[in-house]
Amino acid sequence: RYKVIEGIISPVSDEYGKKGLVSARHRVAMSRLALETSNWIRVDPWESQQQHWSETVEVLSQPLRSSSLFQYWNDLVLQIHYRFYFAGGNCVHSSEVTGAWPVGSPQLKLLCGADFLETFKIPKLWREEHIVEVVGKFGLVCISRGLTDMHRFIHESDTLTRHRHNIHLVREWIQNEISATEIRRALRRGQSVRYLLPDSVIKYIKQHDLYTAESELKNAGDILQPLKQTMSE
Repeated sequence: RYKVIEGIISPVSDEYGKKGLVSARHRVAMSRLALETSNWIRVDPWESQQQHWSETVEVLSQPLRSSSLFQYWNDLVLQIHYRFYFAGGNCVHSSEVTGAWPVGSPQLKLLCGADFLETFKIPKLWREEHIVEVVGKFGLVCISRGLTDMHRFIHESDTLTRHRHNIHLVREWIQNEISATEIRRALRRGQSVRYLLPDSVIKYIKQHDLYTAESELKNAGDILQPLKQTMSE
């Protein structure tokens, strides 16, 4: 049904407030090192450079000006002798403005693991209107993880069920159970993580002394920004 143009990784801002979150500049640098062998996934630093935590809807709504996504579509329409300009997420042709993307145009979707669906049920973590926009306007590509029952989570949510057509479930038959939490724990304890991370990333972590017992205490006791925001309203 789809042709994948590119994958985009967007590291969260330092203001997210997660316990043990290392500086965004390090997370962007490590991501770029990890993607050196990929010819279709890249890092977009926009979110990490913000002075505030950005909600998922805001990140997805960014035009991603450096993305080849829009250049790809522009090249396609040029082939059929049309010229489109993108303004505010809408497609402008001459003086005519339409609120919908043309058939066959690129679509930005949120790639996630099956456990991501569980976060929709955490009280005050998500605004209901944002769930509707993320799932309804953009859509999810959800990859199976462990024994998590993706179908059950969708079934138990009226919102997810209503937008079921825009949630694409991918069964990963060769399971990859690498856990970022377990890797950080191993690093903190001085254990080897070779073959779990690219050698270039391991070297960077050692050079900058990341994921130590001290760094894991960063933001300890803080409340995640999305929870803070909804609690203050």
